[in-house]
Amino acid sequence: MPEPTPDRSTPPVALRDRGAPIAEARGVSRVYPGVTALDDVDFAVHRGEVRALLGQNGAGKSTLIRLLSGVEVPSEGEILLGGEPLGAGGVQAAKARGVATCYQELSLVPGVTVAENLALGHWPVGRFGISGKAMADRARRTFERLGADIDVHAEVSSLTLAQQQIVEIARALQDDPSLLILDEPTSALAAAEVDLVLDTVKRLAEQGVAVLYVSHRMDEIRQIADTATIMRNGKVIETVSIAGSDTAHIIELMIGADPEEQAAPARVRELGDVLLDVRGLSVAPKLHDVSFSGRAGEVLGIAGLLGSGRSELLRAIAGFDAIGAGTVTVGGETVSTPKPARMRALGVGMTPEDRKGRGVIPGLGIDENIVMSDFSRVSRGGVLSSQGIATATKTLAEKLHIKAHDLSRPISTLSGGNQQKAVIARWLHADSRVLLLDEPTRGVDVEAKAQIYEIMRAVADTGKLVVFVSSEIEELPLACDRVLVLRGGQVHDEFTAPDISLPVLLQASMVSSD
Repeated sequence: MPEPTPDRSTPPVALRDRGAPIAEARGVSRVYPGVTALDDVDFAVHRGEVRALLGQNGAGKSTLIRLLSGVEVPSEGEILLGGEPLGAGGVQAAKARGVATCYQELSLVPGVTVAENLALGHWPVGRFGISGKAMADRARRTFERLGADIDVHAEVSSLTLAQQQIVEIARALQDDPSLLILDEPTSALAAAEVDLVLDTVKRLAEQGVAVLYVSHRMDEIRQIADTATIMRNGKVIETVSIAGSDTAHIIELMIGADPEEQAAPARVRELGDVLLDVRGLSVAPKLHDVSFSGRAGEVLGIAGLLGSGRSELLRAIAGFDAIGAGTVTVGGETVSTPKPARMRALGVGMTPEDRKGRGVIPGLGIDENIVMSDFSRVSRGGVLSSQGIATATKTLAEKLHIKAHDLSRPISTLSGGNQQKAVIARWLHADSRVLLLDEPTRGVDVEAKAQIYEIMRAVADTGKLVVFVSSEIEELPLACDRVLVLRGGQVHDEFTAPDISLPVLLQASMVSSD
């Protein structure tokens, strides 16, 4: 399909009446070694406008945010704030020109009060030092501006995630910005908490603040955004009116291909008995009454936006997160309170989302990281066998194409892709029959990704169940026999190969059916 002709940064007519843009990017490119993250981007946002910024992972959204915030400078082109070039002034210069950014990860200090968090870097000083009264009064005025009822004397750690997000926004307002950039502000929130953030954004726009809102949740975007800029492969493809654009068109702009071109290849796989059956599983506040099953010989994908509960679902099944209700049945044995040791004994293995922090033990050898899932398989008379360890790990390293000259070397010496394969090998060593893979391809190169897809299919072919979670939705059609879509903490849709495609998965993930 021919690529749509970009209209670049041109806003709808109604927005042009709001005067000169608050912030602009003119012909901006950002090049890193071997990668062009932004390519000749034009972009403008106006006073009182809520602009959604849309695009798949790697589209260039984060890079554009960093340039507008002064974190980085363009390789070509220029950023203008209030009509004046930002140049190489950096973050402080961008703040002085009215840009405030709230990133996806909250930056609050949990052990101090709300008022103290707002005062960081802006301490009100009286005759006898810092004035607690002035600090609290200023915080109250900020929350009155937002229409939020938050106790300024409460410790941040005592607040809900939604309230913490409002505090984060309130802190950004201490510099009285003209442009507020919000990066996935509702991703960590339960559905009931989202309205608090959306109401805050609406109120700020009514006060004339321009808001750049990064999100994939179309139901939210339709509630608050005037326009949406769609990015793909480092380029601005088009800026559209939200009211005048249907979701299918927006998704097509994000993908840049016909839905037929994105269909999964036809696969014929004989499936066996149900290995995993989840019924009515709830984990507050993310998951509510989740039910599904997976069969032997199947690669089952879990799709959903950031914050939809994908990782929480895997962690609950593996016994790492306590469930509030429901049951997990593995191989016919039902468990109402899953615990890690119990689920491992039933044949459940999980590779965590945070490979470096929770998946590997950096100081141990590659071989030790692999066999630690079941030492009994490499022991003789209750004593670990060096020969047994060497044989077991050599077999798995060859099977999974782990590139290492010496398997006794620290696992930290491996590339990210090879580390991930070693973590998968750990559960193959334990002969786990249900493999839960949480973001197994994150941070690995293209070759390693393809190898991990092959590993998943090969494992399923041996009669095991592979459950595959990925934030890169485009991966799921490449590897999965079936995909479940999580939205609002529940399974809303199910697709079976060959009827799995990127457009249908994106639409099911992004759009509320309510």
